[in-house]
Amino acid sequence: QVQLVESGGGLVQAGGSLRLACAASKRTFSAYIMGWFRQSPGKDREFVAGIRWSGSTIAYADSVKGRFTISSDNAKNTVYLQMDSLKPEDTAVYYCAQKGSIGYSKSPTAFDTWGQGTQVTVSS
Repeated sequence: QVQLVESGGGLVQAGGSLRLACAASKRTFSAYIMGWFRQSPGKDREFVAGIRWSGSTIAYADSVKGRFTISSDNAKNTVYLQMDSLKPEDTAVYYCAQKGSIGYSKSPTAFDTWGQGTQVTVSS
């Protein structure tokens, strides 16, 4: 069972940038999807961005398109989320997750391995 560990969260002012990293404990199937999700208090966990380990099939939530960039580094077994032009409404706990089966999905219930989460706080 692969384990995922996020890092890179923190406090930033609106308009600033952060880069989150999600390190996997071992190599996994290149067709599996890696996703970034976020959850703020009182809200459901929502999809932010997704990518295959191979680097194909990139998708973003409408709320982050043009501001966030997801990428993968297979040599380091790591997926990144570059977040630019951050807004206070981006404040949340960010999670990475792996969907350990073939097929694309944006639903959190389709992802079976999760990291512990990292807090991102954007001040106005």
